[in-house]
Amino acid sequence: MQPISEVTGASTGIARGDIVELTSIHKSSRMFARTASTLVRQVSRAGTRAYSDAPMAFTFASQSQVFYNKENVRQVDVPSFSGSFGILPSHVPSLAILKPGVLTVFEADGATKKFFVSSGIVSINEGSTVQILAEEAAGVEDLDLASAKDVLSKAHSDANSASSEEAKAEALIAVEVAEELVKAAESR
Repeated sequence: MQPISEVTGASTGIARGDIVELTSIHKSSRMFARTASTLVRQVSRAGTRAYSDAPMAFTFASQSQVFYNKENVRQVDVPSFSGSFGILPSHVPSLAILKPGVLTVFEADGATKKFFVSSGIVSINEGSTVQILAEEAAGVEDLDLASAKDVLSKAHSDANSASSEEAKAEALIAVEVAEELVKAAESR
């Protein structure tokens, strides 16, 4: 390889050793780019969940009603105290506590159903089975916004008039649940 000064006829102040070093760096950067490109393709393929269309047996019930009993669904999104998250087939086994909010079920036929849950527990098991037991639950389409606002107003009133720390704590929990109930009713 000719030094740049010989090619251009100008003095660049770059020595031949610098050119060799730059050429080496250029080759290294091309090799890095090829490696990075290969890794991106592999990660993209790995990120494509081959089992996302696999069935997931889902059971969801409250104290007064069974909504799903071992029915195949595609995904369930749940509100939890550790953050909202989605559950897909072959999800890592875990337990979580539900917080007040909207639970979304993506059914096998493509339909989506939303439910308000006040609290409860979710159990994700090996073999793509999921059970959710809610203290109280209702379809979002069944919620009445005016009634939800009345519940929130009463909860605020109870919190303001609480005579003990225990009563105040219970009332604040009721406020939190009622606020999420209003949000769910507004989202219909």
